Amino acid sequence: MNKAYPLAWHGALTSVSYPQRIWLQDRGSLTRRIQERCSHFFVQPVFQSLRRVYGDELDILQLRPCEWAMVREVYLYCDQKPVVFAHSVVARKNLRGAWRGLSGLGNKSLGTVLFTNPKIKRTPLVFKKIGRGHFLYERACRRLPAKPPVLWARRSLFTLHGQSILVTEVFLPGILDLPS
Repeated sequence: MNKAYPLAWHGALTSVSYPQRIWLQDRGSLTRRIQERCSHFFVQPVFQSLRRVYGDELDILQLRPCEWAMVREVYLYCDQKPVVFAHSVVARKNLRGAWRGLSGLGNKSLGTVLFTNPKIKRTPLVFKKIGRGHFLYERACRRLPAKPPVLWARRSLFTLHGQSILVTEVFLPGILDLPS
């Protein structure tokens, strides 16, 4: 892990309400869980492009600072309310391999791809409370009418044929309005 982020992400949750904990620790398909609680679920893509990635993402994906990756960012909506902001990163070189279909997802859920292939393996979840100044917080709050003081995020790697995609999910306040 990058020395600039020594304890940034944690394997255990502390100081989290029970309703938040239920959402954060669920290792199943977040997409499916939200869909089960909505009349109308949809994915709204907001960014997808090749770019250089952030320091701790470089380390996790074992990329050099000069290497490019595809970054995809979407909001998951439940009944017209954004409930999750998802930020996914895959090395450019892996877009020709195991993850070649990801660049054409459009408004389809990445979770649908990840949880329907039994060959895809997931690392344990790690968690972080993010606030003002963190790049994910600023990007996630763009669709919110008011910025909360902090948001909880989780992430993990999904691996297929030795190639990984890093998926980070930022839980927006609306998630707590859904039945757990």
